[in-house]
Amino acid sequence: MLGDYRITGRGAADIAASVERGIGTGALPPGHLLPPQRELATTLGVNPNTVAAAYRTLRERGLIETAGRRGSRVRHRPASTARDDTIRVDVPPGARDISDGNPDPALLPPLGPALAATARSAGAPVLYGTPPVSDRLAAVSRTGLAADGVPEAPLTVTSGSLDAVERVLAAHLRPGDAVAVEDPGWGSLLDLVPALGLRPVPMAVDDEGPLPGDAERALERGARALVVTARAQNPTGAALTAGRAAALRAVLAAHPGVLLVEDDHGHHIVDLPLHTLTGVTRHWAFLRSAAKGYGPDLRVAVLTGDPLTIDRVAGRHRLGPGWVSHLLQETVAALWESGAVDPAAVAASYGSRREALRTALTERGLPARGRSGMNVWVPAPDETGAVARLLTAGWAVGPGARFRLASPPGIRLTVSRLTPADIPPLADAVAAALTPGAVRRYD
Repeated sequence: MLGDYRITGRGAADIAASVERGIGTGALPPGHLLPPQRELATTLGVNPNTVAAAYRTLRERGLIETAGRRGSRVRHRPASTARDDTIRVDVPPGARDISDGNPDPALLPPLGPALAATARSAGAPVLYGTPPVSDRLAAVSRTGLAADGVPEAPLTVTSGSLDAVERVLAAHLRPGDAVAVEDPGWGSLLDLVPALGLRPVPMAVDDEGPLPGDAERALERGARALVVTARAQNPTGAALTAGRAAALRAVLAAHPGVLLVEDDHGHHIVDLPLHTLTGVTRHWAFLRSAAKGYGPDLRVAVLTGDPLTIDRVAGRHRLGPGWVSHLLQETVAALWESGAVDPAAVAASYGSRREALRTALTERGLPARGRSGMNVWVPAPDETGAVARLLTAGWAVGPGARFRLASPPGIRLTVSRLTPADIPPLADAVAAALTPGAVRRYD
């Protein structure tokens, strides 16, 4: 059953580590069936409870899954392996890469002058014991959050969106708890949830956000947290409308014990208003990142939420990194205050490219989604074949498997660096890739 790999160990921790080594080296590949607990206990000469504890540790770490009498298997995508590592598109020389989800560098402000100006204007050096949140960033953040209808609440700062989500989930949940997530959704989040030992429960998404019925079913099935993207949802471009937000708030009101995590990473690249879900449940968190509008290397996200959640996150942060660099915090605050980025112009730039591509795909008989942000999502029944054919045509696109749990297949096209001249040939290539053998001409 295990080929040449021999699981070893006398204690639960040693047995779990042995299995993890086998997974890491590839000796125990994805989907591989592990020995029944009693059989392995007999082989190792230990109590079956010891093996049961080892398997439980591996499940909590997202490395194996157990399906009752069908036994325990190595997960098809172990939590320690990111989706981008296992679903990789190798871009050949000369191909255009529209798979990475990066912003357009031409729309990002130069960080050198901003960082230098912040350093020059800094007063006394930041020392141990300094409050973790810059007064300047706190002030500009509170003004913006209040204008968008987010309830006034304590603030802290984390190293980007995913860091904030991880810290909030870890502050309230325990291994084995279920988390309602968007499907298709952010691949990094879909990796993070099982890596924390949590169980993702998919919610289908349309252009207005998660479907209320799916959210309700997820919460009724015991999901203890719900993670939702406010705007520029990755990969579909969904954005919460007022009506959808009201429907989801009603669902959450019936489950006040659920933890809500709302991600507004689309801040300053989207011209749609924010319709927040916050303030309904007892425990909630709202995060706003600088990465998309000001550059991914600005690892700063402002996090607000109910006092207990923020206290837990900030307290645990103090025991680890301590704080996010005040130099970075002050730089973000200065960029937000100065108008170094014109949010309306940035949103219009991404919007014109996104709408041009959607229109071109529609003219070719292909449905495409992309209400906000910098991505377009196109259904693709033969996802693998479509990605391969597009590579041959000179376009590297994002395989939908990076972003899916149970939703139908598709491909993600990042429009950030497309020019008007790129749109027709790209649309032609997508149409040919999704309907091979069909003859089309678009003059």
